[in-house]
Amino acid sequence: MERKIGKSDWIFLLLCLLLGIVVEESFFRGEIGISYLVVILAFYTLFFWRYRGFTFSHQRFGYLVLICIWLLSVSFFLNNSTMLTALNFLVIPGMVVFHLVLITSQKSMPWNKPVFISYIFSRLIEAIKYNFIFAAILGKVFKSGVDERKYLVWKKVFIGLLISIPVLFVVLRLLMSADTQFELLIGGIPQWFEVVNAETVMRIIIVFFYTFAIFGLLQVLFKKQIKAIKQDLNVDSFKMDAIIAITVLVLINTVYLLFTVVQFKYFFSGTLQGDFTYAEYARKGFFELLFVTLINLSIIIFVLNFVDRIPVFVSKFVQIMLTVLVLVSGVMLCSAFLRLSMYEQAYGFTFIRIMSHSFMIFLVVIFMYTLVKIWIEKLSLFHFYFISSLLYYTAINIIDLEKIIVTQNIERYEQSGKIDIYHLNNMSYSGVMGLIDLYEKDQSLPGLRGILIERKQEALQDNLPWQSYNLKREQANERLKNLVLE
Repeated sequence: MERKIGKSDWIFLLLCLLLGIVVEESFFRGEIGISYLVVILAFYTLFFWRYRGFTFSHQRFGYLVLICIWLLSVSFFLNNSTMLTALNFLVIPGMVVFHLVLITSQKSMPWNKPVFISYIFSRLIEAIKYNFIFAAILGKVFKSGVDERKYLVWKKVFIGLLISIPVLFVVLRLLMSADTQFELLIGGIPQWFEVVNAETVMRIIIVFFYTFAIFGLLQVLFKKQIKAIKQDLNVDSFKMDAIIAITVLVLINTVYLLFTVVQFKYFFSGTLQGDFTYAEYARKGFFELLFVTLINLSIIIFVLNFVDRIPVFVSKFVQIMLTVLVLVSGVMLCSAFLRLSMYEQAYGFTFIRIMSHSFMIFLVVIFMYTLVKIWIEKLSLFHFYFISSLLYYTAINIIDLEKIIVTQNIERYEQSGKIDIYHLNNMSYSGVMGLIDLYEKDQSLPGLRGILIERKQEALQDNLPWQSYNLKREQANERLKNLVLE
């Protein structure tokens, strides 16, 4: 870092301060809705202004990641899924950092190698160091023109205050516990400083935290790291003997083939032995099958990367064994899919069950590509796995999964007369609109009218700030306000 602060640095720091205020206003003033999109818009506006004229690398993949970031931020405005929203608080910032480091790195930097993870962390550490150096330079700027002795005195006083605060905190707690009168005296001290508001102080700290976090990272990334990072992990350094791998694959495939025969004989044929109902049989085996399928995928990835497949006939035999493993894994996925479908018909649809369905479809895509990779070795598994995972996660955020759950549960109610209205009520606003649809079809459903009366009262009293604006909530509240409850 240069030891001189230029005019552009001051302007950029001021803009980062404004962005820090936007972040605090958007994230810490109420439930997050459209405010997440506002923050992403403001952040990338500042980023592209600061990096105007900058030559970006990995542009095609960078645009894909950027589109996914935008779509995920839009999901806070469109949908209201509690589980995915909570997960996105970690995923989106991680993707933003990944995207920034990716497009500002050298073209030769491989993003699909483990070394890129260490590169990301090195840039984050550099950003922290930058802020410390910048603070030191800032101190020298303010120090200029000030008497050296006075400056040292105030510096020592400030250090003394920092050391004293935690000690005083503990000591005061102990003294207040020991003497009631002293506790009353100390307890009245906050009234002397009514001008100072603890919440205001915390908000100022939050603003400065985000200001310097953004400032340090973008300042560091502005200069591409010239020093190359050596890749310490050498995949070729470890190789398993092919005979060992073949032995394992033959034994595993034998068991799986036997399991497949059982599946076709009983489960897929529509007949079951024993005292199990279809729902009980489905519940008994679904998670076990899904877990075994993931183990199989891990075995395939390990063999493709770490098994020595020389000579040629050994390589071909390994490919055949891996192909069999993929095919029996496909049978397991089909069995698990059918089991879960029957369980849903018996007990209804939930977020976890629909997510499990979508994840199994995603695994089918993964296994299809892996099957191609077994026979075409030049293909990259990590490229496809990463990009497909990114697209899958973005898709389940944009698609309103809870609306699908509500629709399926209502269809099940029309066929069987069974529905859990309390489960729908515990969902987001898609569940509320499902309850309204049910009421419009059948007003005699026990307990439904009482739930909707409570929901309508909440809608009439709803006065959330602009940060919390959500399209799904607005649609549900509008329908509730117009709903006539007899």
